[in-house]
Order: sequence, then structure tokens, then C-alpha cells
Amino acid sequence: MSLTPIFDGHNDVLLRLWMKKSANPAKEFLDGDGEGHIDFPRTRQGGFAAGFFAIFAPSIATKTPDDEDLNPPYDPELSRKSALQPTLEMAAILKAIEAQSAGRARICLSAAELRDCIATGRLGMIFHIEGAEAIGEDLQGLEELHADGLRSLGPVWSRKNIFGEGVPFRFPSTPDTGNGLTDAGKNLVAACNRLRILIDLSHLNQKGFWDVAKLSNAPLVATHSNAHSLCTSSRNLTDVQLQAIGRSGGMVGLNFASGFLRDDGQWTSATEPEVMIRHLDHMISIAGEDCVGLGSDYDGARIPGFIKDVAGLPNLVEAMRKAGYGETLIEKLCSKNWLRVLEKTWGA
Repeated sequence: MSLTPIFDGHNDVLLRLWMKKSANPAKEFLDGDGEGHIDFPRTRQGGFAAGFFAIFAPSIATKTPDDEDLNPPYDPELSRKSALQPTLEMAAILKAIEAQSAGRARICLSAAELRDCIATGRLGMIFHIEGAEAIGEDLQGLEELHADGLRSLGPVWSRKNIFGEGVPFRFPSTPDTGNGLTDAGKNLVAACNRLRILIDLSHLNQKGFWDVAKLSNAPLVATHSNAHSLCTSSRNLTDVQLQAIGRSGGMVGLNFASGFLRDDGQWTSATEPEVMIRHLDHMISIAGEDCVGLGSDYDGARIPGFIKDVAGLPNLVEAMRKAGYGETLIEKLCSKNWLRVLEKTWGA
């Protein structure tokens, strides 16, 4: 039986490769280092066809991924000077993966290029920045990054930066409020709309979310988030937010992180398929079946053991079938919904 092509809303493999400080991280990814959750050989085993490859500039306090703390602390606010070099170095790794892949992987700038990668079996990669600290308050560097391939941006990851405030990782918690976007953040939204850069809402606080909803002319997208009504992590979306995403024709990608899935908030791999299906069911019922997909958070979180890594994606697809999902719905959740919203955001 052929594998169902999977489009994934978020992974942190570039951070994992960058933190190794090896001589040729792109080669390790392409050859398969067998570490973490994702490398090229395992994408082929699991049907991983395309996705967002996140660049996250950490502070010196950042630990390696897969922290077992229930409520990991946020990094302190980063300066542009501290964020720019790691951002550029991770972007160089992404470009090196494409250059060394002998045509097996491509950085995609359009929905048409993504469709072509899925049709031809090449790995489609989207240049995404998680936390806009590498961009100046006057939006210095944004045009250059866009020219270099940037097509998706999360304004905030840390608790706070010059563009707005993020969501602290807390369980249990009412959804975080805090302040919304700053004037620089509002200007960033306008610039992203002009350049047709997707704006990722996953780490923005509630006021920031609603600021983007008011200001943006693009579909609302949370690349890797879950339902707060099922898991009361501050990182998850309320039903009102999910409704807004649905009304905009946007997307929410199911986050595989166990602490954002389980009703007890525990970061444990002993998390059953039914827990993930419950979130899919709920988000489909609120946002609509055209506005839900997958956003794994591979190499950035502890994920359910029945999936284990990217090679285990067929196990999630099989769980959907066992839950009664038809093939048309499965295809939407696995790739077609993401392609639709990217075409609407970027243009064909």
C-alpha cells in the first residue's frame, strides 16, 4: 500500500542540526543521522512530503529539545544582534540541504512548487522563522530574508520581543492575555501581507492573535497548536480562536507534543492515538474540515511513542482510518488543506 503524502506545519530539525556544530550538518540530514525525530531517509519511510522547516534563534540558556519539564521556562528576550547570526547559520543549513540533495529536496517559494515536489517525490521545504528577533524594529532585514526564500514568520516565540508578547508554557492555565502587538508588530503584519509572507500565530498571546485577526488580509494560521478545551495549556487555542481561523479560511496544524495534547498536561511518550484523534475531531468540529492539518513539532517536543519519529507517520494515518475518517478527509488533513491555504496566502 502506498504511503499517504504528509505536509507538516512545523519541525525544528534545523535547530537540532545547528546545535550539533558538526562539519556538514546538511550531509548528516541527507544521509540520515538517526538522531531526534527527522532526517531525510526517515521522511521517505514515513511519507513526509513537505513542510515548514523552522529557524529558531535560541539564547545561551536554551536546552536541547525534548525537555522533560512540565512547564519549561521561557528564554530571556533576545537582541537582534544575538539572533541574527544563528538565524543566518540555520538558513545556510537549509540551503545546503537543497544544494547537496542532488535534486531530492527543494526550498519552495510557491504552492505550485510544493505541489510539484509532492507529485515528483522530492522533499518540499518552506523557509520559516519562529520568532522575529533577527528582524529590526524598522523591519530591517525582512526584505532581504524574503528575497532569500523566507515565506513564513512567527512574530514572537519568547515571552516578549519588540513586536509583541508570546504565550508562557503553563498547565493548567487560562489562555494568556498580556499586551498585544506593538506598533512595530503591527507594521510587521502589514509588511508580511505586502510580501505575502504567512504569519504564524502559534506562539502569540491572545491579544496578539486578535490584533493579527483585525489587521491581516491573509488567512489566520497557527502552524502547530491544539484545542484548549481539551488540554488547558496556555499554548493551545480557544474555541473562539478556532472559529476565527475557520471563518478566515485559515489553518491550524495538530501539534504532536504530548504536553499540549493530554488532559493532564504530562510530557510523556505514553500517549495514545485516541488523544490525538480527540483534538482532530474537536478542531474539525469548530474550525471546519478544510481548516485543520498536521503540525508535528518534530525535534522540538516529546511526541507520542506510537509515532516515535517521522517514519511513524503512517501510524497516525492508520489511527485516523480506525477512527472512521474517510480517505477524502484524510487527504485534506494530511496535505490538501495546507496546500489550499498556502496558495491563498502566497498566490499560485
